[in-house]
Amino acid sequence: MSARTLVAALVVSCAVALAPAAAGAQSPRAASARARSTLAFVSNEGARTVSVVDLAARRVVATIPVPARPRGIQVSPDGRSVYVALSDEQPNVQSPGDAIVEIDVATRKIVARHASGTDPEQFAVTPDGTRLYAANEDAGTASATDLRTREVLATFVVGIEPEGVAVSPDGRWIYVTAETSNSVSMIDVRANKVVANVLVDVRPRAVAFSPDGRRAYVTAEIGGTLTVIDVATRAIVGTVELEEMEGKPVGVAASPDGRRVYVANGAAGRVSVVDAKSLRVLRSIPVGRRPWAVAVSGDGRFVYTVNGLSNDVSVVDAAAGRVVARIPVGERPWGMALVPSQPSPPLRSRTRSAKD
Repeated sequence: MSARTLVAALVVSCAVALAPAAAGAQSPRAASARARSTLAFVSNEGARTVSVVDLAARRVVATIPVPARPRGIQVSPDGRSVYVALSDEQPNVQSPGDAIVEIDVATRKIVARHASGTDPEQFAVTPDGTRLYAANEDAGTASATDLRTREVLATFVVGIEPEGVAVSPDGRWIYVTAETSNSVSMIDVRANKVVANVLVDVRPRAVAFSPDGRRAYVTAEIGGTLTVIDVATRAIVGTVELEEMEGKPVGVAASPDGRRVYVANGAAGRVSVVDAKSLRVLRSIPVGRRPWAVAVSGDGRFVYTVNGLSNDVSVVDAAAGRVVARIPVGERPWGMALVPSQPSPPLRSRTRSAKD
């Protein structure tokens, strides 16, 4: 081999070794590092705090006090902010405590309050990070808030006692469950109106879209089932019975690859693992007492449940199907938002002020 040929071969070899992985093909070491360094923000309804959990160390690294009862919690698409729904537990009135507060992930401080309507519980942030849609349980409405101006842009009449909220991956649809009317209201973001209502099983609680946006999964607490909706046709394509219909399912999340659906069964203290293709329950995993929310790590390796009566977070090894750690948090934890360690560039300009 000539000297010129040898040099060329070495250059190609080094370029291959140093080149970044192709999109969607992250190296196991990189994926593991990202999973280890992820933070979780957990809303503690009883303690009126938010716990910041280092999922690598598997411990709470900060506790953030909030001025009212925290429930729904979501992270901004760029990973720089966490939003928390607060309410004062005064039914059917707009309370000064009712708001969505914005926590800066870097400083772990409340930097803004956003109008939300009465008694906000669950909500979703659009993929572009500009709007927030919240369920106003007492009012029977859903509200759309502009995160730049902090003003309510629109209010939608949905079902009775709205609860769960989810936005489709493309930002086109907002689904809102309603506990008492046993329905899912479908808001067309482009048309800015409710375009359909679909009846589901008894007392629907949470809703989550598949990663490709083709399906929506709705838990029914009293019905004990998971309802599967085809987004294009708005038709129910399947109903999955969970824990012999006695588990009182609440939280639901899909795996990043869309192959599995995880459901938190509060009464049973278990997580059901559902095959998204066959709609069969593959396994039932014991976790903590009254698992409420469920989340899946970005690499799909771990499933996390927020356990409201054992005051902890369970870490489930998805492949092994068992709990590998329990992390104590605050009193009556309610929701969880996973925050990646490396935030993306800001999606929108932000005003760092906590003024109303």
